[in-house]
Amino acid sequence: MLFFIILSIVITQRLVELLIAKSNEKWMRSRGAYEVGQAQYKYIVLVHVSFFISFISEVVFLQKTPASWWWIPFVFFIIAQSMRVWSLSSLGRFWNTKIIILPGANVVAKGPYRFMRHPNYVIVAVEILMLPLIFQAYATAIIFTIANALVLSVRIRQEEGALQDATDYQQKFEKRLRFFPTIEKE
Repeated sequence: MLFFIILSIVITQRLVELLIAKSNEKWMRSRGAYEVGQAQYKYIVLVHVSFFISFISEVVFLQKTPASWWWIPFVFFIIAQSMRVWSLSSLGRFWNTKIIILPGANVVAKGPYRFMRHPNYVIVAVEILMLPLIFQAYATAIIFTIANALVLSVRIRQEEGALQDATDYQQKFEKRLRFFPTIEKE
C-alpha cells in the first residue's frame, strides 16, 4: 500500500511538472528563447520513463517490501522533495525539463543556486537512488543511478556551454561547483 501511495504522488508530481515545463517553454520562446540538446533530450526521457517501469516491475513482480531501515532513504527522499520545490520555485519561469536558453537573460543565482550550479540534478540523483532503496529495489537503484549519471554528463556540458554563450552564466557561476555547495565571500 505504501508503495502505491508514494508512486502515485511521485508520478502525479512529474506530470504536473511536465505541464509547468511546457508553459515555461512557451513563455520563454515568446521572448526569443531557443532549445539546445534536442537530440539528447529523448535519452533523458527514456531514462526517466524506464526508471519508473523498472521500479514498478522490481517491486511488484519480485514482491519487494519496505526495508526494515526504510525510513532512512525515505527521510533523504523527503528532504530531496523539499529541495526540489525550492530549486524549481527559485528558477520560476526559467525552469524546464529541456534546455531552453533565453539570450541575454540574467541567470538565476538565488535559492539553492546561490550555493551550487546544478542543485536540481543533485536532487534528481538523490531521488533516483533513494526511492528504490525504500523498497529494496536495489537493481533499479544501481542501474538508474548509473544511467542518470551518463545522460547528465552529456546534458550538463550542453547546458553550460549554451548558457555561457548566451547569458551571464560564466560570470555568475565561475566560483561555484557543479554539485557541491560553495560558500562565496561577498
